[in-house]
Amino acid sequence: MITVRIQYFAILREQRGLAEETLATAATTPAALYDELRTSHAFTLPGDRIRAAVNDTFVASTAPLRDGDRVVFIPPVAGG
Repeated sequence: MITVRIQYFAILREQRGLAEETLATAATTPAALYDELRTSHAFTLPGDRIRAAVNDTFVASTAPLRDGDRVVFIPPVAGG
C-alpha cells in the first residue's frame, strides 16, 4: 500500500464533492488508481478520457506511482 494525495478538477470534483483527498491504495499506476476511484466514487468518465499528472508532470497512464505522490486527474475541458 502507498499513500497518495489526489486532486480533482471540473466534473470529477463535482462528482466527488471534494477538490482533493489523501488515499491509501494498492494501485501502482495512474490508470489503476483512476479505475479504483471510478468504482468507489461512481465517476462517469472512462479512464481513456482522463489525463494524469504526477508531481506536476503529465505522465502516461502506466507510469509507476510511489508513496507520497501527488496525482492530479484532469478531465477533457471545453473552451469558448
